[in-house]
Amino acid sequence: QGNFGSIDGDSAAAERYTEARMTKVATELMRDLEKETVDFVPNYDGSRMMPSVMPSAIPNLLINGADGIAVGMATKIPPHNLTEICSGLIALLDDAEIDAAGLMEHVQGPDFPTGGIIMGRRGIVDYIHSGRGRIVVRGRTEIEENDKGRTQIIISELPYQVNKANLVEKIANLVRAGSLEGISDLRDESDRNGMRVVVVLKKDAYPQVVLNKLFAHTQLQSTFGVINLALVGQRPKVMSLKETMQEFLKFRQEVVVRRTRYDLRKAEERAHILEGYRIALDHIDEIVELIKTSDSPETARLGLMERFALSEIQAQAILDLRLARLTGLERQKIEDEYRELIEKIADYKSILASEERQWLIVREEITDIRDRYGDERRTAIEPFEDEIDLEDLIADEDVVVTISHTGYAKRMTTDTYRTQGRGGKGVTAMGTKEEDWVEHLFVTSTHATLLVLTKRGQLYWLKTYQIPEANRAAKGRPLVNMIDLAQDDQVHAIVAVRDFDEDHFLVMATDKGIIKRTPLTDFSRPRRAGIRAINLLDDEQLVDVKVTDGDREIVLASSDGMAIRFHETDLRSMGRTARGVKGMTLGGGEKVVGMVVSGEEDTLLMLTENGYGKRTPLTDYRLQKRGGRGLITIKTSERNGNLIDIKAVGEDQELMVVTRNGIMIRMAVSDISTLGRNTQGVRIISLKGDDTVVGMARLEASDDDDDTVTDEA
Repeated sequence: QGNFGSIDGDSAAAERYTEARMTKVATELMRDLEKETVDFVPNYDGSRMMPSVMPSAIPNLLINGADGIAVGMATKIPPHNLTEICSGLIALLDDAEIDAAGLMEHVQGPDFPTGGIIMGRRGIVDYIHSGRGRIVVRGRTEIEENDKGRTQIIISELPYQVNKANLVEKIANLVRAGSLEGISDLRDESDRNGMRVVVVLKKDAYPQVVLNKLFAHTQLQSTFGVINLALVGQRPKVMSLKETMQEFLKFRQEVVVRRTRYDLRKAEERAHILEGYRIALDHIDEIVELIKTSDSPETARLGLMERFALSEIQAQAILDLRLARLTGLERQKIEDEYRELIEKIADYKSILASEERQWLIVREEITDIRDRYGDERRTAIEPFEDEIDLEDLIADEDVVVTISHTGYAKRMTTDTYRTQGRGGKGVTAMGTKEEDWVEHLFVTSTHATLLVLTKRGQLYWLKTYQIPEANRAAKGRPLVNMIDLAQDDQVHAIVAVRDFDEDHFLVMATDKGIIKRTPLTDFSRPRRAGIRAINLLDDEQLVDVKVTDGDREIVLASSDGMAIRFHETDLRSMGRTARGVKGMTLGGGEKVVGMVVSGEEDTLLMLTENGYGKRTPLTDYRLQKRGGRGLITIKTSERNGNLIDIKAVGEDQELMVVTRNGIMIRMAVSDISTLGRNTQGVRIISLKGDDTVVGMARLEASDDDDDTVTDEA
């Protein structure tokens, strides 16, 4: 990193080291220095003269950047890519009215020698327009699996001026302090082939969460505050990128003019001498005789000046001429050189007389620099989460989401499961441990917002696409790595929302028969730590949560097979922290297991823990006032077990059923018998051993073999 030392913490070279080996491109800084292209000033002790500024043919201030502080002012200019800056300069020469947006077509932004990734273009746009901006830079990372199947984060590039040794030490300290969880090992495997810092994760760690914490708490993500301040006419000035480029172009024009003046003067001086040579060659015998008869060189010089009207310089040059130059071949060389000089002199004068030619030369030299020394960018520029909607990068498709009892979540495509007939054995939906099972299963869109409610009544926000995609046998990732879920809390209900409309409500039901309705807009502002959605008793839990439009009918069903139907208008709107009102009267040991928000045309589908189910028309349930005991919806017994869930379904839909052991079956709703309320139902899924049904979700069947989900559970 040049004057700032090395990436491993080595300090910059001491001031006593006054010599350096320059690269080829570095010599362009001093090109034409000997041609009086810049002013010279005394050095610190007046013993020598030094250039006040280098006549650099490369835009060094922008390419290498600058960093310094003085009284009341500071500068911090980032390095840029040589190819891009030269292209931008050429574009500015071609169009003096080009704006910042036009320049950004050529100059993407800073290009740091250490690589890394610039997050977002907002800071770039700011400093290109105004000379000030805030650029967020991240190290380059990659998530991979090692030979032992452990997930690890590989750091191959760091932000500009970040010390690798300090970064590794910082990560280790955070892990030891417990501030950074999920890391089991940390190694620096860097060698002559490049940087490689390995962060090995624990089995249950969610890589993206750990990576985000590294960005937040270490210099793996850093900010480069741009202050594009430079001296213009010995006065400090903060400039936009265009202004900086204009100053460089004016400087290069001045260098071209001063160089051309120098070349013209030297050419005229040489031509003057050659003119004397030509006169001498035309009168060679007479000149030789004059020199032979002269008493001294001084007499000869004066004689030449008087006899042939020569200047003192010409006369002295003739006296200094070697006899070998008097041959015919040398005479021709003198003539050729003289003609070339006359052409050059005319060209130099043309350049000095034409500003258009001066700018053309500047353009040609910048193009030559770009073609000879230009290279590819090292620093990538990627969109920042704050600037774009990540949904624009995610396909809007329907997926199946499962969450296990111990909090492992994953999403799968809906066509992962083929449709089977009623009573089928199903396929594995999740690879669960013996003490774990699938507890939540629903179908939604990748663009939906998931409102995650816990047994304590806390609500969290999560985008569906943030849940990792996995195959049906995988157990998924811990939900606690995606939301700040308390250790002693547990997810009990999830609802998918596309839009937080003002005329929609969130209806919540608890296992104690309590129900509550709150405006959906009360939950439209996500907070990392979550918010309180409902106040619950110590032994009370949420059962289900639904979104309504304010004019729907609600059905609550209990574990004993009872159900009550009432209109939503029986529920007044309440605030987030309210407890709610009684929705259903329950018997001893009885709990509410499901809630349906429905219309008159729907059919209710019931499912028991032993795999029995049926469909019953909603019209079989008369409207009642909330808070009553309700009617029988399914006859429960030891054979079919307690009721575990209830859904509103249509004839053209399909059903997904999942068991405690992770078995899933998909079937057409039309294959399930329609029976009266006071019946036990038919077998929906065949269970093995002590396996029980824990959940179900509904789908729409498509016209072809690839089924498409259109309904949210």
